[in-house]
Amino acid sequence: MNPSDSQPENLNRDALEARQLERLQHLLKEVSASNPFWQQKWNAAGVDVNTIQSLADLQKLPITTKAELVEDHLTNAPYGTNLTYPLETYTRMHQTSGTTGSPMRWLDTKASWDWFGECWAQIYRMVGLFPEDRLFFPFSFGPFVGFWAAFEGATRRGNFCLAGGGMGSEARLKMILDNKITAVCCTPTYALRLAEVAEAENIDLAGSRVRALVVAGEPGGNIEATKQRIGQGWGARVFDHWGMTEIGALGIEPLENPGGLNILETECIPEIVDPETLQPVERGAQGELLITNLGRVGSPLIRYRTGDLVCEDTTPCPSGRNLLRLKGGILGRADDMVIIRGNNVFPSSLEAILRTFEQVAEYRIEVRTIRAMQHMKIELEPIESLSTTDQQKQIINEVSHAIKDRLNFNAEVTTVAPGALPRFELKGKRFFKID
Repeated sequence: MNPSDSQPENLNRDALEARQLERLQHLLKEVSASNPFWQQKWNAAGVDVNTIQSLADLQKLPITTKAELVEDHLTNAPYGTNLTYPLETYTRMHQTSGTTGSPMRWLDTKASWDWFGECWAQIYRMVGLFPEDRLFFPFSFGPFVGFWAAFEGATRRGNFCLAGGGMGSEARLKMILDNKITAVCCTPTYALRLAEVAEAENIDLAGSRVRALVVAGEPGGNIEATKQRIGQGWGARVFDHWGMTEIGALGIEPLENPGGLNILETECIPEIVDPETLQPVERGAQGELLITNLGRVGSPLIRYRTGDLVCEDTTPCPSGRNLLRLKGGILGRADDMVIIRGNNVFPSSLEAILRTFEQVAEYRIEVRTIRAMQHMKIELEPIESLSTTDQQKQIINEVSHAIKDRLNFNAEVTTVAPGALPRFELKGKRFFKID
């Protein structure tokens, strides 16, 4: 059997690039013939896709932004014009979460949805999950794509899969224990929440059979302090995953490389560019990740600005694979960065500090402009045992000093009553920019 058919993630570099070019040229041929979105975009840019004869030629094509997609969806409701085939050939519709703007509805043909599942098959192999593993998905299974493809990708591998929609956290924990689950897919926020509920209900979660959590949807999976808190609560290994509704499931922290992220170059072409000039950065330099996905021909994205800041790890992967490695995973989002007293600050940088304090159960961050300066306020919800005024003053002081020492600015830090801050089952919303 051809290795590209069985485990393409293990291809050597030459074979990998040959696979990318072949699929890129097929993609461009298909969409240029019938996809209104790309026809209009390329005609306006004056480019001829027939001139794309190498991977380097991809840079001849214009970059695509989320603002363009949102405008197209608003102008051509409800699905936009990024449709390569007649509408009746599409079998799935999923909606973005709307975290960074208006939700978009994204359509997939059967072939494109099968491709999405193949991405997950590679992800499961790379984190060391086997067909005999038993998976649980504590996810609502609504229109947000979330772990839909992860669920269906696992069923196609022959895994036992449980959908955990429509039930509370205690019921989900019981299902995990009763069904001898060995792997869980959820957001970092909800992994922490389930561990919190388990502790409150005296459930020995760390003693369960769960040995792996694949977490995605928000920062946390690449933040060491958050991973440690999740791992301790569950007694399991935590793997960071990256993807988007509009581009697919394309990044995973492999078993052999804790703290890093591999991009599935088997299924996409990544580029790292300067966010200002949009020109390629030197290898190992920080830049913004662009993605061209290769298997979602029915509704593809080509040179798409993800908004995610990354840095290539130029050292060989311990796994021996030749996929692009991102040092520390997703470092932050360009649109989430704030400047506090001249310092560039990302929400993930703050979470990396706050999650080191076991006395902090939850937190909320507000950034607002006061007298032309950005001001940050951090509300801490202490664990219930931290009840005295002196104890709360101490944690305020410790957190304030940690932020000052590591990020070089003073934040306003306060405490709130236990249970005052919201808990989340999907993506957590803890960072707010107040106009």
